[in-house]
Amino acid sequence: MGIAHEKLAGLDRECVLGAVLPVLHAHRVEGVELVWRTDRGGWLLELTVERPDTRLPGAGVTIDLCSEISRDVSAALDVADCIPHAYRLEVGSPGVERALYAARDYERFAGQAAKLKLREAIAGQRVVRGELSGLDEQGRVLVRTERGELLSLELGEIESAHLLFEWKGRGRRPDRKHKAAAG
Repeated sequence: MGIAHEKLAGLDRECVLGAVLPVLHAHRVEGVELVWRTDRGGWLLELTVERPDTRLPGAGVTIDLCSEISRDVSAALDVADCIPHAYRLEVGSPGVERALYAARDYERFAGQAAKLKLREAIAGQRVVRGELSGLDEQGRVLVRTERGELLSLELGEIESAHLLFEWKGRGRRPDRKHKAAAG
């Protein structure tokens, strides 16, 4: 169990992770993001967590769970003395438009709509919207585009990606054109 995306510039990474990871393990959650940054209120450590056994982003992550994790992470960081000055800690869910970082994210959220920004254009497009179709035998990301095409992408070809929230009965489904044409 680790953290999919970290941005801890200026902090002792090993010290911070040594304090945070055991707390996540104890609460049976995974870290999605751990980001150290500043905002108008000063220094902020943001931690987003999720239940590893769910296919819906944020499922099972309650306000009470976030409060418990926040309390325990804060105590662990105080004991480890990793952060030399005042800061705020925010713990939350990654939300319905969760960012995708690792190959296992694309497998786990197969069947859901996503938006991918590519490092280089394919057929003139750097942004692809479609439905995740998991991974192929080589571990390449499969995406069925809005046009019905099945793209196979190396993880390194994807600059950034996130799930797309769609209201039931509203918005475009990535395969709607494809199904209408087939029917």
